Amino acid sequence: MNAFAKPDMHDALAWPFFEDRHRELAAGIEAWASAHLRDEKHDDVDTTCRHLVRALGEAGWLKYGVGGVAYGGHGDTIDTRAVCLLRETLAKHSGLADFALAMQGLGSGAISLAGTHEQKQRYLPRVASGTAIAAFALSEPEAGSDVAAMALSARMDGDAYVLDGEKTWISNGGIADFYVVFARTGEAPGARGISAFVIDADAPGLEIAERIDVIAPHPLARLRFTGARVPRSQMLGAPGEGFKIAMRTLDIFRTSVAAASLGFARHAMEAGLERAASRKMFGQTLGDFQLTQAKLAQMALTIDSSALLVYRAAWLRDQGETVTREAAMAKWHASEGAQQVIDAAVQLWGGMGVQSGTAVEMLYREIRALRIYEGATEVQQLIVGRDVLKVHALESESRKPKP
Repeated sequence: MNAFAKPDMHDALAWPFFEDRHRELAAGIEAWASAHLRDEKHDDVDTTCRHLVRALGEAGWLKYGVGGVAYGGHGDTIDTRAVCLLRETLAKHSGLADFALAMQGLGSGAISLAGTHEQKQRYLPRVASGTAIAAFALSEPEAGSDVAAMALSARMDGDAYVLDGEKTWISNGGIADFYVVFARTGEAPGARGISAFVIDADAPGLEIAERIDVIAPHPLARLRFTGARVPRSQMLGAPGEGFKIAMRTLDIFRTSVAAASLGFARHAMEAGLERAASRKMFGQTLGDFQLTQAKLAQMALTIDSSALLVYRAAWLRDQGETVTREAAMAKWHASEGAQQVIDAAVQLWGGMGVQSGTAVEMLYREIRALRIYEGATEVQQLIVGRDVLKVHALESESRKPKP
């Protein structure tokens, strides 16, 4: 291997976190992505996303984000490692393709976890095949990281709930066929008074109040509910269980956000290595300078440490463990680390690194949102810090002499 050989994801696949089926999956999605995806500008993001969802479904990749073979899923439970491998590879090739796959899983994850047979039968096969687009509606104008501050209300009225309020920053908003929506039903204060519903996009009283443009184009919208009647049969789980369902869903897919960050970082590393090996400066290549070598070393270290955290969390969840802390660590480190790796790649490319449409410029815009959505970095720090203190308190108590 020469000094500037590209880092190979397949080196990580030799780690004991993975089984042969994961290695086969990684090879398959890499071949498919190389043949079908191009990291380019999308003039019509909505149309492109619809096309990508259909293509991913036809190729069989979306079934990995659906739980239950009977409902179109790859297995009876969601294989977190598989979802992470898919997102890492897709992100390396196309941010919008990663988005399309991720939102199908996140948008339907609550149905996989808490839906009735009828609900699963109605929605999940269409998600897995790419014939229906899913969305996850949790955030509100005054309730982002603080989910317990949710204000969207759902009151009982006969055999239905009536929803009033708004959701915002909803991925796939405006193109989704259905939304998993979390609303305050009031069984208890705070997080214990939230319930989950699955609501079709054409439900009376639900409208797209605003489409939201962001620096890396994705379908986003603000939703408005005005006297929207939702049948009781569309509730997921029991009344008051919505917060728990949302957190269980995020525990699966928060780790995959870290995997997508890892994919973006790998792409940036490849771009940085290409520049270091080819750019001529002062009679040598950019890569011959020790400053460049130190930068590349830091990039490689960040990528490998992120990969270890990502696949530790994914492996633990696939063993049935609760991974709130591990997933938080993975998302925190991988998203912040990817930002650093991509920034370093932009620096290596110099003026061309900020030219609109170049690979590293698009990566620079893509990565920024991952440090915010599904729990901003600061929230992940709180999760880890509180858990560290909790474990310390339990260990201190256990060391006390018994009377």
